[in-house]
Amino acid sequence: MAGKGTPATALLSKKRIEHTVHTYEHDPRHESYGTEAAEALGVAPERVFKTLVADVGGKLTVGVVPVTAQLDLKALAAAVGGKKARMADPSAAQRATGYVVGGISPLGQRGSLPVVVDTSAQRFDTVLCSGGRRGLEIELAPADLVRLTGATVAAIAC
Repeated sequence: MAGKGTPATALLSKKRIEHTVHTYEHDPRHESYGTEAAEALGVAPERVFKTLVADVGGKLTVGVVPVTAQLDLKALAAAVGGKKARMADPSAAQRATGYVVGGISPLGQRGSLPVVVDTSAQRFDTVLCSGGRRGLEIELAPADLVRLTGATVAAIAC
């Protein structure tokens, strides 16, 4: 498992972006993928970000928020010029991103979905996000995450 790359890690390598790959043994009984990652890696949970896919006016949109918070759907919609948002169907999220739920990375997705990263990411030198599968996290500078995903930065966590 640890030796196999993902589209996310391939993108970072191709673009020569400084990053660190962290792996841990995923426990399928754990209730929260993000909390599990923070605990397993011994990282402050505020630095670990989860990738959530929402439907904003019929268009799938990615929200990246700390695992300690929830995605504010109204704020996400406003950040991309929409009126209403709801969480996307998990199977639609998987098809659009090319990743499985619990391992959806904001990086290297199959399609080009709009991405919004919560402003809290800017408080840290580095943040962690999914590397494209359960048990794989990527640590990188928030500015690199924003640049590589073409993200908007907005207050979307509550």
